[in-house]
Amino acid sequence: MIPQYPSALAGPNVQQREQFAAWLWSWFVTHRRSFVWREQISPYGVFVSEVMLQQTQTARIAQRFEPFIKQFNSFASLAAADNTTILHAWQGLGYNRRAIYLRDAARIVQDEYGGLLPQEPAILGQLPGIGPATAASIAAFAFEYPSVFVETNIRSLLLYVFFPEQSDVSDALLCNVLTTLLPKKKIREWYYALTDAGVLVKELFGNQNTRSSGYAKQSTFVGSRRQVRGMILKQLLQLPFQSGDELASAMQKEVHIVKSVLEDLEREGLVRCCESLWSV
Repeated sequence: MIPQYPSALAGPNVQQREQFAAWLWSWFVTHRRSFVWREQISPYGVFVSEVMLQQTQTARIAQRFEPFIKQFNSFASLAAADNTTILHAWQGLGYNRRAIYLRDAARIVQDEYGGLLPQEPAILGQLPGIGPATAASIAAFAFEYPSVFVETNIRSLLLYVFFPEQSDVSDALLCNVLTTLLPKKKIREWYYALTDAGVLVKELFGNQNTRSSGYAKQSTFVGSRRQVRGMILKQLLQLPFQSGDELASAMQKEVHIVKSVLEDLEREGLVRCCESLWSV
C-alpha cells in the first residue's frame, strides 16, 4: 500500500522520510520497469532517451530508441546528420523540433566538449532544447549527479503521498520535498523508483497532476496546427520540392493554414523554400 502523509504540508519529518524511502525501495525491488536505456547506461544513451521522453509516451520510446541508437551510435554520428536524415529517423515521435535540437546539441558536445557530455546541469541546460528539468534528469541518470527535478510521474507520486488534500501545489514546493528525500547514493535508481511508483499512482488513482499549480490540459491534437506541422513534414520527407498549394491539396487542408505553418517551420529551420518549392 502506498503511504500517505496528509500532515506533511510543511515538509516530511525524519520518520516520514524514512518510512517512505523504506516503502519505495522495497516496492521497487519487485516492480522495477526495464528499458534499454536503463540497462545499458551511457551518457549518450541517457541524453537521447531523456530528450525523447520529454513529450512522448514511454511505450513509444521503447519501440524507437534502439533503432535510433543503432543509426546514430554516438554524438559524432548524430552531429553529422542533416535535417532530412534526422527527421526521417524521428518520424512517429512527435514534436519534430526536438530532433533538430538533439542534433544541434550533439554538434555542440562534439565541437566544444570533444564528444564528452558535460556533467553539470547548468552547462547541460545551455544546450538547444534542454530546459532545467531535463538538464537535471540527464545529470542524475548519466552521472548520478544529486540534482533535483520533477517530471509528470514523480509529480503525481509526490502529490499523492505528501499533498493528498491540497490543490494548486507548485513544482517549487515539490522540489523542496525532493531535496529532503534525496539519498546520498544510488541517485539514478532512486529516480527510477520515484518514476515507476508515479506510474502506479496514475494507474490506481488517476492523474494527480491536475492538483499542480502548473497543470494545463493539452489541447486537442486532431485539427490543430501541431497536426498540420507533422503532416507537412511527413509529406516533404516522402516527396520533397512541393509547393504550398500542392501540399494543401495532398493533405486536404486549407491553403492559407498550410502556408502559415510552412512559414513557422521555415523560421525554425525545419523546412526551406527555393523558388516556391518546399523541402526539408
